[in-house]
Amino acid sequence: MARTILPEMCYSHRPAHSNATPLPDSYVGYRPDHTIFSPGVPIFRQSHRRPSPLDSESLPTPPNAGRPAFHPGWVMLALAAVTVFMSAPGQSFSVAAFVDPMLTELGIGRTQYTFAYMTATLIGGFSLPLIGRQVDRFGARFVLPLVAAGLALACGWMSALGSLTGLYLGFTLIRCLGQGSLTLISNWIIGEWFQSRRGLAAGICAVGGTASVLIIPQINDAFIEAWGWRQAWLVLGGIVAVSLILPAAVFLRDRPESLGLFPDWQFERPAHRATTAALDSTAEDYTVRQALRCGSFWKIAAVVATVSLVGTGLMFHQVSLLAEHGVDRSTALSALGVQAIAATLSTLIAGILIDRLPARFVLAVSMALEICAIGLLILLPSSGWIFVYSALLGLHGGIIRSAGSIIWINYFGRTHQGAIQGVAMSVMVLAAALGPIPLALAHDFTGGYLSALLLFLLFPAAAGLAVLTAHPPNRNQTAVSGNS
Repeated sequence: MARTILPEMCYSHRPAHSNATPLPDSYVGYRPDHTIFSPGVPIFRQSHRRPSPLDSESLPTPPNAGRPAFHPGWVMLALAAVTVFMSAPGQSFSVAAFVDPMLTELGIGRTQYTFAYMTATLIGGFSLPLIGRQVDRFGARFVLPLVAAGLALACGWMSALGSLTGLYLGFTLIRCLGQGSLTLISNWIIGEWFQSRRGLAAGICAVGGTASVLIIPQINDAFIEAWGWRQAWLVLGGIVAVSLILPAAVFLRDRPESLGLFPDWQFERPAHRATTAALDSTAEDYTVRQALRCGSFWKIAAVVATVSLVGTGLMFHQVSLLAEHGVDRSTALSALGVQAIAATLSTLIAGILIDRLPARFVLAVSMALEICAIGLLILLPSSGWIFVYSALLGLHGGIIRSAGSIIWINYFGRTHQGAIQGVAMSVMVLAAALGPIPLALAHDFTGGYLSALLLFLLFPAAAGLAVLTAHPPNRNQTAVSGNS
């Protein structure tokens, strides 16, 4: 019999007997002529054929024979967490460590530096829908190593730049490939490998992001102090290359169905089909154009945009905002650690809750926490309360890291999830670029931040009320048409 070499040899397990659980047509990636894997035969010699009635007679194999003790879904979850962790070179918390030493050596003004960063953020944000479409088309296994290689090279460019024009290009590359693309790809992997446990998986994955906030700035400071900012960028690029390029190429798989497996760490199809679907989710797949015509898309987008706009503004002006209440610089910066720890806890809690509660309720809680944080900042009784303020910001931000990343696939399906998330992230990036402006204008024209903070209170209040009505779309109730 002719044999077919299979690319999925690392994870294949399905035995060839007639009572093996068939793959359901409803899962993406299912093929009627799916390969049958024979126990005891090396994977590279397996045949690509339909099951035969004689299989159960010739191979009286127990149902669990050939099943590995370890489900590759754990590997995919780890890769997704590492991916979001290594988006750090393009994140603001990482770039912040390079600002002063780069300004000193390059002779660039702080305003020019900031404007270059804002412009690069906008360009990177508008590129995300295109990146999302490529991930949908080619899969994360193909796209992730390319993006990681590009980010590593971008870090190399940052280490060698010597002009303002070079800074614009470097910032655009690290923001597009790091802050945008790697985060999107990480969310895509979770969406493909998990369904009923998607919230839990997203919460675990999001810990990679909060860990990055805690660890990477300290590493950057140590590298800059030891070798200078140019060598620090080179080391960051090397870490990205080692952590992502080869591991993704070797171990990453796009979907469990292509391996004869099922989402949520399952080897066999769940007894009840309903258990494979996330709570408060749709069973239909929407294109980008169809999703944009759904009111629920814009209600959810309002939440993530509010988090990005308000959160970026408060973070950007953290030291100056707290100085109005008599908090010194070192204390203001140390409060960021409290924020990161609180975010780590809330990502896990929100991930568990979103598997049990409608996602719109979880997002509304995030908006309520943001309102409490802003209100506390306005009324801050004493300097000690800044840690409560930071904890509230961390709790609300952690919810968005998990719940806000998976609600798109829950509402609009798997087929176009990359492109849809790309549009949503573009909205988020645009909001982030605008976030510091209201506070800066308020300070320049009034000498304080109160008017801007009062304005900021309105955004989460409106978004929180709107998202409570954001039900999963239904084609029978929503007029949608067109293709992406």
